[in-house]
Amino acid sequence: MLVPAHIPAPIETASPLAGNLRQMIAVLQRERQALAALDADDLIGAAREKEALCDALAEIAPQALDGETRSLAETARQLNEVNRRVRNLLAANVAARIEALGAGRSRRGRLPQATYIPARV
Repeated sequence: MLVPAHIPAPIETASPLAGNLRQMIAVLQRERQALAALDADDLIGAAREKEALCDALAEIAPQALDGETRSLAETARQLNEVNRRVRNLLAANVAARIEALGAGRSRRGRLPQATYIPARV
């Protein structure tokens, strides 16, 4: 007969700040997945959740952070930075594609551009 292993009870966080930071980390991870999948609905949902969590975290002074919450805040900062870079890369890619499409149209009505060719003596 097999006896089930002891499953520890979930750890309750003593600090609502730590809980909010853990939620922010989860939202940032979900946002990264939505960016990778180009899922606009999930991105909008993540943005709304991040805004609500930022409002809750705005009232906390940096002096209130202990070692755990400081580490959680740093993790959230790093995840947010990675997501910002991914968003910027996606936006730059779209801008380059739009520019490439527009460049073909803007040249149609123009005269051919003269090119400089050195004269041979």
